[in-house]
Order: sequence, then structure tokens, then C-alpha cells
Amino acid sequence: MAAPLIYINFPGTAREALGYYADIFGGELSLHSYEDFGRTDGPPNAVAHGVLDGVVALAGSDAPAGEKTVRLEGLMLSLLGTAEPAILHEWFDKLSVGGSAIDPLTPKPWGASDGQVTDRHGLRWLIGYEPEA
Repeated sequence: MAAPLIYINFPGTAREALGYYADIFGGELSLHSYEDFGRTDGPPNAVAHGVLDGVVALAGSDAPAGEKTVRLEGLMLSLLGTAEPAILHEWFDKLSVGGSAIDPLTPKPWGASDGQVTDRHGLRWLIGYEPEA
């Protein structure tokens, strides 16, 4: 069984947002337009379906008129221990640009290092790692 895939309805910014995440996390990005799928409920060049496949996997599209777009409350995307500490720090720093660091990625009293950041597209991330043994 595959893990759940986060699928985000963007407010007309799917191409930029998914490209932004591909630039940060790497991986393979595929984008399909409304025109590609024969959809007429939005602009022909809007993203009907996009997938970032890699260490961090995300999917999304441009929401048609009248549909709700991304708004996260009480939810974080966790990247705890998903890469080496230097990579996690790099991701945190890149996600902070144009967003906001809620809690810096620093060592915590319980021994692990973690932090929280909301990126410029409104996704909140929990990033951290355990100390090296």
C-alpha cells in the first residue's frame, strides 16, 4: 500500500508552487493543463493535475472557480528525519524565503532539533532530526 499523497488545490498558482517545491526538494515534476485534459472549467493553461515525485511527494492543481483552495489549520507536513541534517536545514531556509519561520530549526531541550515554517504558499512544515549517535 502506498502512503497518502498530499493533494493541494491552489488559487491559480499550481505551476509556480509545484515548481517551487521541485526547486527545493528535487524530484520529477509533471504538469498537465486543463487543455491537455479537455477541461473547459478554467483557463486552458491552468494546471489540471501536477505531481512532484521524489523524496518529498506532492500533487496539486489550480482549483476551478468556486472551489476552495489551500488553507491549513491544525495541520503540518512533517519532514522529521527524512534527510541528513544539512539538507533539512537547507530545506527549512528555502521554505522560509517569502514565508515565515514559526519556530527556528534548532536543538530542543529533549535532545532533537526541529522547527516549523509556513512557506509562501501557506503550507506549514515541521522539519527536524534526532542527534547523531
